[in-house]
Amino acid sequence: MIMKKALLASVWGLCLASAAGALARPALTELKVFPPDVNLTTQRDRQSIVVQAVYDDGTTRDVTADAAYTFGDKKLVRFEHHTLHPLNDGATELKIKFGGKSLAVPVKVERAREERPISFKLDVMPVFMKSGCNAGGCHGAARGKDGFRLSLFGFDPDGDYFRITRENVGRRINLAIPEDSLLLTKSIAKAQHTGGECFKPDSEYYDAILRWLRAGAPKDDPKVATVTGLEIYPKQAVMAGSNATQRLTVRATYSDGTDRDVTTLAAFMSNNDVAVKVSKEGLLTSDKRGEAFILARFETFAVGAQVLVVPREQTFTFPEVAANNYIDEHIHNKLRKLRIAPSDLADDATFLRRAYIDTIGILPTPAEVKDFEQDLSTGKRERVVDELINRPEFADIWVMKWGELLRVRSNNNGGADYFSYKNTWQYYTWLRDQIVKNVPVDKMVQSLIAATGSSFENPAVNFYKLERDTLKMSEDVAQVFMGIRTQCAQCHNHPFDRWTMDDYYSFAAFFAQVGRKQGTDYRDTVVFNRGGGEVQHLVSRKNATPKFLGGAVPEIKPGQDRREVLAGWIASTDNPFFARNLANIVWAHFFGRGIIDPVDDVRISNPPSNPELLDALAAKFTEYNYDFKRLVRDILTSRTYQLSTRANETNADDLANFAKGGIRRMRAEVLLDAINQVTETQDKYRGMPAGARTVQIADGNVSTYFLTTFGRAKRESVCSCEVVMEPSLSQALHLLNGDTVNNKVQQGGVVARLM
Repeated sequence: MIMKKALLASVWGLCLASAAGALARPALTELKVFPPDVNLTTQRDRQSIVVQAVYDDGTTRDVTADAAYTFGDKKLVRFEHHTLHPLNDGATELKIKFGGKSLAVPVKVERAREERPISFKLDVMPVFMKSGCNAGGCHGAARGKDGFRLSLFGFDPDGDYFRITRENVGRRINLAIPEDSLLLTKSIAKAQHTGGECFKPDSEYYDAILRWLRAGAPKDDPKVATVTGLEIYPKQAVMAGSNATQRLTVRATYSDGTDRDVTTLAAFMSNNDVAVKVSKEGLLTSDKRGEAFILARFETFAVGAQVLVVPREQTFTFPEVAANNYIDEHIHNKLRKLRIAPSDLADDATFLRRAYIDTIGILPTPAEVKDFEQDLSTGKRERVVDELINRPEFADIWVMKWGELLRVRSNNNGGADYFSYKNTWQYYTWLRDQIVKNVPVDKMVQSLIAATGSSFENPAVNFYKLERDTLKMSEDVAQVFMGIRTQCAQCHNHPFDRWTMDDYYSFAAFFAQVGRKQGTDYRDTVVFNRGGGEVQHLVSRKNATPKFLGGAVPEIKPGQDRREVLAGWIASTDNPFFARNLANIVWAHFFGRGIIDPVDDVRISNPPSNPELLDALAAKFTEYNYDFKRLVRDILTSRTYQLSTRANETNADDLANFAKGGIRRMRAEVLLDAINQVTETQDKYRGMPAGARTVQIADGNVSTYFLTTFGRAKRESVCSCEVVMEPSLSQALHLLNGDTVNNKVQQGGVVARLM
């Protein structure tokens, strides 16, 4: 009897536990279907469907296989493996039900019984991309491989067509017996192939090439449709635990108004396989906790999806912490999804030291720290921020930053490349004047890009004196003011971003008519609009038409300076990159890493860790009419900036989501100034009075062993990587045994006075 009661109690306990577990399960809040509409055109068209459930704990689940599907008219489509195929022309509706929620997807079918003509560019070229045939490690190499070359990632389809059909005639393609073409036999490893098997004989990839060969390997009509856009679905997913899966679907749009499911033709890549792996078919599988960005590439387009992986069934309650402003709101929203709690606030002394070093590059005095700690009034942190951003030392920090971005550096090169110390000092002084007067950043940038006249009379002209190469100038402008590295697209389409060779040369065309001549002083350069000159495309050999990077082709009147047109666009709301890039640069200065990191490597495959935050910062910066100080104030007064570096259990491993304060080394100039401040010593630099701060050095060519050891930028390029912030053994040894610290300790007499 006792055993029976014990057994009943155990069963009852299990039932209660099971019921409690059921009650604890997250509730379904939303059902999503991708794509939101289906358009099927011609006989071979198809469209895969993905259904995603969203739950109240922030997680999502792929419920495509669990949902129920019904059609208004079953005669129009065939539904197989969650993919729609056309049967008859017409319009209907796909109804989806799951968990008590339902959705409807409009379906349109046109020319269902019509066979679309096979196309080299639309059908064969995507197979090369998907199979990796035109990658850099295979036939896309500069010299090709095993006697066969394709353009890297398909940047020259016409050239690829010629090499396939006109080289090695009768073997590479065999129109009499298409199945014996080397293009096929090597791909399926029927013939010796260094790259091994690329696809199976029963695959759609083999079928596409075979159909093209059977049709006589036709060359496309010049008016063949081109890809105009690419979409990936779902764009976000929050996967719970390991081994959760999520399907993706990718759809391309074309210039003839049609669209196409290219999921099986797209190339997929995860930037964090530890968190999320992606198969060739676009199936995501979660593993460790973290975040991954999934890139899908098709033709010249690349798109991405953000995927988070959180622990399964983890009990987590986000702490009740105040949000000082919009920055904290976006940070907290991301942390909630990741189930990460932010650290506590830093104490007053830590906050004050951090704010002083970051904002004005000096240490607070002991008296300033004491006064701040003893001040018990509310809003004291906001007040000290307002004081700091209005101190003259604030301008010194940002003139130094802009000096790095613009490569303000003298040289002893002969001839036209000579950049004197006078040029350097005038350029530096102009920049400082802009910062001190708080000139809106868009106006300052427009002055630089459209600069004309004498470099002595208008120091902004030095922007064109420092760089005389047209292509290099366009690369620098894109990298500095938009955060985009276009260098790859000079020789081939960018493998991990949207930029093509057409984009590269069309953007460079804005600088093709910059004229330069020597002024009355041999150190002076006069910049003017020549009114003539073009940039020639590397492949087509045609003159490139000026076109905004990622934007439209502007109207340029005869004789009008192209740079004026570019300046009006690049620092405007029409340019989606400008405000985001500058906001990201400012953020990175105060946090040690950007929301996009590195800050000057903005690309689809290097996404922002918090896109909503970056968009909000950019929107505010624009709303403030590019008032730099107001953006800095928002960052400094946020709770996120003021967090302690002490980690908690949830954020110990987090580096990218700003859940705690980052431990950062002082940059070289600030560190040397701090040593001078503490030891009460001074340094003397070229062209500056004794006691001038290291951050005030105008010339990037002026340096010391200490500054070089601690990673001061040489200003030889615009790359953010020039500033080295990582600690090293040589730095530690120099602080311990080097002449700099030891000599200053002796010269200053602080130690002797204290003893």
